[in-house]
Amino acid sequence: MSVSASEFLVRELRRQRTLAGLTQDELGERAHFSGKQVSAVELGTRPPREDYLAAVDRALDTGGLFVRLWADLVKDDAAPVWLREWIEFEREAVLLRWYEPLYVPGLLQTEDYARATLAGGRFTVEEIDRAVASRLDRQVILTREKPPQLVAVVDEAVIRRPVDRPGLMAAQLARLVALAELDHVQLQVVPAETGMYLGMAGQFIIAELPDGDRVAHADNQLTAQIVEQAADVARLSGTWEIVRNEALSRRQSLDLIKEVAKTWT
Repeated sequence: MSVSASEFLVRELRRQRTLAGLTQDELGERAHFSGKQVSAVELGTRPPREDYLAAVDRALDTGGLFVRLWADLVKDDAAPVWLREWIEFEREAVLLRWYEPLYVPGLLQTEDYARATLAGGRFTVEEIDRAVASRLDRQVILTREKPPQLVAVVDEAVIRRPVDRPGLMAAQLARLVALAELDHVQLQVVPAETGMYLGMAGQFIIAELPDGDRVAHADNQLTAQIVEQAADVARLSGTWEIVRNEALSRRQSLDLIKEVAKTWT
């Protein structure tokens, strides 16, 4: 039976550690990571980050084997390099808390809306095609057998901002309505009358993983930041609670989306 490139990498990590006669805790000590993280990577519940792979290469004296495998395995990925690591966390998450002040969250976008967010001349047609394909592929987690719980909060400006293509926003809001009816998707809107509030500082996502750990993601136009330090994740979680308290209830939000959708027909 064939295995994915990621599964092959994880198997090699386990095999090389075993050949070196090391336990997970012993490898963790050599690589300056916890034995718990070594175990999570080898079980496939945590994606192996490049800094982790470099540390294991040094600890096992592999001559950079795992970093090279990582580069070769992911170089043809449709996702931008800076998103690949987060996508692995996203796939493993059991709960996603997603705040967006500017755009519809990527997991909820239609193909046309996704293309519109990338338009404007900064990307080539080929780059846009790859990015859109990646974004649509990520949405599969919402329709799999055991999907994560997604709680998304957006600013009202997101659903009212015009896009220069007839019918695009009507279709996008129709999709939001359909998804918001799912048991595992909760969508809330911060109303315009709220005025200035803490969430306007920028987008972020907090993922809760099966082992109870939490990791966060925040991005800008050039790069992305993966936040794993407990104190930093806790600060973002505090911001999440403040932002969510500014939002309308789930039912009120759905009613507002339906109302705004009528203006786009």
